[in-house]
Amino acid sequence: MSGDPSLVRGPLEGYHHETYVLALPGGTRAVKVREPRAEILWFDRRCFRAEEELLTALRPHISRVPDVVDVGGMPLQTFIEGRTLGELRRPGRRVPESACEQILDLFGETVRVTPDMLDAERRCEDRDRAEDGDSDGFLERLIVFVEEQVYAKNSPVFAGLFHALGLSEESFGLLRKHVLGLRGRSFGLLHADLHRENLIVDPAGRLWAIDWELAMLGDPLYDLATHLYLMRYPADQERRVAVGWRRAVERCAPGAANGWEEDLPPLLDFKRAQSVFTDVIRVALSLREEGGFDRAALPAAAGRLRRILAAAARPLGLVEVPSRAQIMAALIRWHEELGSAPGERSVPTASGGY
Repeated sequence: MSGDPSLVRGPLEGYHHETYVLALPGGTRAVKVREPRAEILWFDRRCFRAEEELLTALRPHISRVPDVVDVGGMPLQTFIEGRTLGELRRPGRRVPESACEQILDLFGETVRVTPDMLDAERRCEDRDRAEDGDSDGFLERLIVFVEEQVYAKNSPVFAGLFHALGLSEESFGLLRKHVLGLRGRSFGLLHADLHRENLIVDPAGRLWAIDWELAMLGDPLYDLATHLYLMRYPADQERRVAVGWRRAVERCAPGAANGWEEDLPPLLDFKRAQSVFTDVIRVALSLREEGGFDRAALPAAAGRLRRILAAAARPLGLVEVPSRAQIMAALIRWHEELGSAPGERSVPTASGGY
């Protein structure tokens, strides 16, 4: 496409896709060319048919998202030059106030985008869409997705490990009891994956939101909960962002923050519980290497899983969180049982996320 290999950069870092940046003729802009990695486990609920189609529909409504250009009959996203917010401030570190203000402006823009404003084909069926304002119904559909597409779908390989860590079908009933009972809020557009690596700061200091492939329409407070969970702000800044979010969305869509202070904690608990099932699979697979098991990485992996389980103990109803030694033993046992199964099962590469 370029006619000159020197105009191509990549592959870029990233789990979901193999991505290259191609400079277009004239050198005025660049585009991303990417292909999904076929061997990767995907733990994501996708609501729009094509990200490029969605981005085209968003251009009149969202200030700074990538353009989509036609290159040889292919719709490709323009590449945003700059550095990710994660490069500038690692998770756990304070985010510059100028970036925080622009993030809040983005929330204000997205909450104004309603389903009737988007000319982009949705891939989810009608039965998977909650009625506008039914925040409980929206969250229930997310729980069902984790229950069916993450837990049940992967149970043939991971059931023994799930059970050893105290996770079972009953976990989802306990989770529902803990998190459902939300106030109703009018639905809007959600980015649903707004973390530091999906926020680009350009040379002029402007913040751009990229990677909209997990976008959905639903409860705007869920977008805040996902953002806070993924960003890992310092505690005082997290609170200021939450309060700023309320002001921004109420200014742009009155009523969108209804009951936010009461409902934010259960939504954050859902995010913690949701991550348990995906992270158990990811961590277990990360220890498997060609021809063996990475025992040197086992203590750190078990420590990580224990922290994840402890954070989600309350919403999942875990009476006792397994010790690191117990988690290590469970991981070793899972690996040995998997390896000794007749015609050892094919296990894909770990990646993906919410």
